[in-house]
Amino acid sequence: MANHLVLVRHGESEWNKLNLFTGWRDIGLTENGIAEARAGARALAAEGLKFDLAFTSALTRAQATLEIMLEELGQTGIPVEKDQALNERDYGDLTGLNKDDARARWGAEQVQIWRRSFDVPPPGGESLKDTAARTLPYYRAKILPEVLAGKSVLVSAHGNSLRSIVMEIEGLSGDEIVKRELATGVPIVYELDAEGRQISRRDLAA
Repeated sequence: MANHLVLVRHGESEWNKLNLFTGWRDIGLTENGIAEARAGARALAAEGLKFDLAFTSALTRAQATLEIMLEELGQTGIPVEKDQALNERDYGDLTGLNKDDARARWGAEQVQIWRRSFDVPPPGGESLKDTAARTLPYYRAKILPEVLAGKSVLVSAHGNSLRSIVMEIEGLSGDEIVKRELATGVPIVYELDAEGRQISRRDLAA
């Protein structure tokens, strides 16, 4: 039997909608974000996937996405572990700023470097490399062993914490992973081999 791991970025948040850097700020879902979570759950139901346990971050938008999905799937009774190791990247001084305002302040080129380089953090914040340094030890210690034990695992988290995990599963470089976009509310279904590497990947876009 293949080992199933499903990763899903939370549905659209209020600050996603406003084009703001969110990071560790605890922001709720929009109505569209709630609808995205429900649509993602229906896509999983169509695949017949049943989960043994789930993991999420310490932030409301990821937790709410998971709750909505499990309710839609009729699987609310499974164990759920919450940990800030799965939190979004900390954007430091950019947090709460509109991305256009940040470009006006620091220049488009500098903001693009902060957003899309692997190891250059924004002022007071984390790079993707820093995010991976806290996300991956948790993934290896807590999540992957459950998958390799034959369980189906659902992870609801954030664009950059999930990028870290995708980088590990797919064996990508830092330069490769920063180019990868993860859509809100779209489940990514992996089958993993005994080493935790990708056998197959399916994106369940509506």
